[in-house]
Amino acid sequence: MSRRRTAAVVVAAAVALGGCAALEEVPMPGPRATDLVPSEAPLAAPAGSDQLSPDGFDAVQRMAVRVRNVGCGTLTTGSGFAIDSQTLITNRHVVADSAELQVATYDGRDIDVTASSTADLADLAIVRTAKPLPSSPVLADQDPVRGDPVTVVGYPQGGALTVTSGTVIGATTDPINENLGEVLVTDAPVEPGSSGSAALDGEGRVIGVVYAKNAAGQSFLVPVSTLRRLLEDTEAFVATSPCAS
Repeated sequence: MSRRRTAAVVVAAAVALGGCAALEEVPMPGPRATDLVPSEAPLAAPAGSDQLSPDGFDAVQRMAVRVRNVGCGTLTTGSGFAIDSQTLITNRHVVADSAELQVATYDGRDIDVTASSTADLADLAIVRTAKPLPSSPVLADQDPVRGDPVTVVGYPQGGALTVTSGTVIGATTDPINENLGEVLVTDAPVEPGSSGSAALDGEGRVIGVVYAKNAAGQSFLVPVSTLRRLLEDTEAFVATSPCAS
């Protein structure tokens, strides 16, 4: 879990991962980031978000899934997104300590899970499914820079599929997983249950994975460059073990 910090997070002027331009120094007000703990029950969508109508889905929105973690005595939810027909990405803390993982698509279909694995370096997990997922987005070639638009597609509070938007504020050293390096910071609204949501650029390409927020309402993303690097490393992900009842 997070370690307490005594100073406000400040974004250092640094070259973004993936060869992007340098990010300007940006003060990051508010307390440290904390893990997004998946919600146990659906609540109202966050302010400023738009819930999609049943006939309003496009390919990008169809790739978002709700992940239910049936643990030993607990039931929590998070979000995820497909990266190919039978593979999805979510957060490590969404799938941790599970006895069973359940995946549901935008149209309410339940998809059986065949395997899951987690990364030690970042708050990321891979989940394999028994049947094809409806849609998968394209991963962006490089990380966004400050001022770029961000759209987050997921299931906040375990409720309806919801879209929120904002901009990239900058980058900072990951306040939770210090070995990870730089993560992105945005002002796109997220809530518990948004953990594992895809963050998309203006063309619908994945530029990061939501994993945390702070009390100032800023959301934190594992950048797509890190996601790409870990997916290319055959030893980066380790199979999960079921919780002990």
